[in-house]
Amino acid sequence: MRAMVGERSEEGFAALTLEGDARGGLEAVFVPEAGMVCCSLKHRGEELLGQRGGLRAYVESHSTMGIPFLHPWANRLGADRFELAGRQVDLTLPDLPRKRDGAGQPIHGLLSAAPGWRVERHAELDTGGALAASFDFAAYPHLLEAFPFPHLVEIEATLVEGSLEIQTSLTATGAVAVPVSFGFHPYLVLPGVPRAEWVLEAPVRRRLVLDDRGLPTGEREPAAIATAALGARTYDDAFLAPSPGTPFALVGPDRRIELRLDSGYPFTQIYTPPDLDAVAIEPMTAPTDALLVAGPELTFVPPGETFTAGFSISVL
Repeated sequence: MRAMVGERSEEGFAALTLEGDARGGLEAVFVPEAGMVCCSLKHRGEELLGQRGGLRAYVESHSTMGIPFLHPWANRLGADRFELAGRQVDLTLPDLPRKRDGAGQPIHGLLSAAPGWRVERHAELDTGGALAASFDFAAYPHLLEAFPFPHLVEIEATLVEGSLEIQTSLTATGAVAVPVSFGFHPYLVLPGVPRAEWVLEAPVRRRLVLDDRGLPTGEREPAAIATAALGARTYDDAFLAPSPGTPFALVGPDRRIELRLDSGYPFTQIYTPPDLDAVAIEPMTAPTDALLVAGPELTFVPPGETFTAGFSISVL
């Protein structure tokens, strides 16, 4: 009988695998010691995630790949130092795993490829497998000094038949409420099909207007993305997400990849620049730069309580 969970090495790092049954044909690979990144998602042996520089480059230079977790903020911030809920955030401190965009702005959070994740569960299910891991942010003084909001993050990935579900929970473990601005950056690809021929289905209706630094101005405008082959089209745009469970899709001649923002992700970024042979449809719990703006769209988790969000990727 085929095992639904397993262990192996990926570029020298310990990795844990999840497999669905033969009907779904999916296999996912996670690396807890590298930020709990999903470094591979294969369908019938073919890779569905953009590898870019690979896992080792992600660990050494935070060059994102696969499905990385972005926390405590997704995308970029407009400043390194700022006050949030009466506390000082300082991203200039030494020994932080910082990454910056082309304009020098901090991007992708503080847990890129971070070690310290504790595996809580890795078990077979009837038609697949499950993996759960946690990261105690408060256990790392250099992180807590930079972002002074004690909390615990838990990620649970479940692969059943032809669907991978990723649920993320944030629990406020200290005496202060914790802002919620995390996200993921899935790089999706259609193997064996030229990028220009990929059909993108993106049921968005409202765009967040961005300034020349890629930060929201606060304005919103109507938007529509035509369901058609990508061709030469490129995107680096922020949107209000559609109703929970509404599928985004990347479609080729013999494969359809669907991504659903199931709960807790009211925003999304679509990222497919001209030099990237992938399409990123990014689940986001808050708009870009929400930690600085701290408006009504930034959720805070009260002490002792938990916020949970989930998204899923299916192959049809």
